[in-house]
This record gives sequence, C-alpha cells and structure tokens, in this order.
Amino acid sequence: MELRVIEKEETELSIEVAGEDHTFMNVLKGALLETDGVSAATYDMNPEQSGGQTDPVLTIKTEEGIDPLDVLEAGADRVMEKTDGFRTAFEAAA
Repeated sequence: MELRVIEKEETELSIEVAGEDHTFMNVLKGALLETDGVSAATYDMNPEQSGGQTDPVLTIKTEEGIDPLDVLEAGADRVMEKTDGFRTAFEAAA
C-alpha cells in the first residue's frame, strides 16, 4: 500500500491511499471514527470533484492537541485487530 501526504496541519491530515477501493476505505474510516480524539474522518474517490483523482483521499480531523498521524496509526491498529478477530472466528467455525 502506498500513501502520499497531501496536506498536514496540526489537527488535520489528508492522504492519498493508492490502489484501495471503497471496501478498505469504509473499514478504515469506521475504525477511525471509533478512535478517541477523532472529530471527523472521511474519504473522497470521485474523480470529477477531486481534479481527476482516482485513488481515494482520506481526510482526518482531530481534536485540539491530538496529532492526526497518531490517530491514523491507532485506526490502522484497530483494523488489524478486527481482521484478526474475524479470522479467528472464521477458523473456529470451519
């Protein structure tokens, strides 16, 4: 997975997530919204509205004093925990 920072401010981060689609982006967005300190998390994949952009652009806004890179890491960890939990449940059911 390739990430490219588009904009980084004290409480906001926009990054391009190359090669991903709605499936992954919805999971990541959901995990971010469950993370403490996140005030907003969204992504855009609409090429017409984003100047021809085809890879999703994730935007995270945090509460004052919370680094958006830290919550991105926490959100990614949460996604890994959920997938590990699903894999364990699936293997137990098989």
